[in-house]
Amino acid sequence: MSDTVRYEVNEGLATVTLNRPDAMNALDDETKNALRDTLRRAAADREVRAVLLTGNGRAFCVGQDLKEHTGSLERSGGSALNTVEEHYNPITLALAGMPKPVVAGVNGVAAGAGAGFAFACDHRVMADTAAFNTSFAGVALTADSGVSWTLPRLVGPSRAADLLLFPRSVKAEEALQLGLVNRVVPAAELAAEAEAVARRLAQGPTAAYAALKESLAYGSSHSLAETLAKESELQVRVGGSADHRIAVEAFVKKEKPRFTGR
Repeated sequence: MSDTVRYEVNEGLATVTLNRPDAMNALDDETKNALRDTLRRAAADREVRAVLLTGNGRAFCVGQDLKEHTGSLERSGGSALNTVEEHYNPITLALAGMPKPVVAGVNGVAAGAGAGFAFACDHRVMADTAAFNTSFAGVALTADSGVSWTLPRLVGPSRAADLLLFPRSVKAEEALQLGLVNRVVPAAELAAEAEAVARRLAQGPTAAYAALKESLAYGSSHSLAETLAKESELQVRVGGSADHRIAVEAFVKKEKPRFTGR
């Protein structure tokens, strides 16, 4: 494993930490490969029931490492942007399609693909000193890392277009008002709060969470009738889970359920 991405699993919670603090967690090839492979590892690990994605240092992730990118452009021309297909697309799909909840602990600036990765998570906790910036147009590029899909669903098409056409720093208070994040906390409390949220999810009904993610993604691009059929299919699936039986038995006994993730 690379030192640029740390991976720790504790009591069902996998913490994935971008670890290039001196470079503000910019995404060089080593980091992109490591993040993609680490998220796939978390998705496949049956002991992992929730994932927390965060950054080490003063940034969450400032997106593509432009110093490395400059050299790639000089050597290969436009093929340098193959990183979108090789790295950004699978990373975004790993986050959005993870069969367990993913929390972003946005500890600092999240720009470009860094913002895209945060938007692809299921829940975002943001430090009051942090900020988002789409930044793509600022370097004469279009959106990637799923931002064309996630951002309009978070803030609406008009505001998404504004944020993409006129890149700027969106500070925490505005990010909360726009719906880019679920909660904002003092910077000193970010690590503890994000972990608490992720750990609560790690103790929940994992199969039901996976079905909820699948249902929401499906419903965003299908008709009501098709979505009702998908809901029925998923309900049958999770209705046979151990956690559903545990929840029903606990309800009857007026006890708090202790989910197993199965």
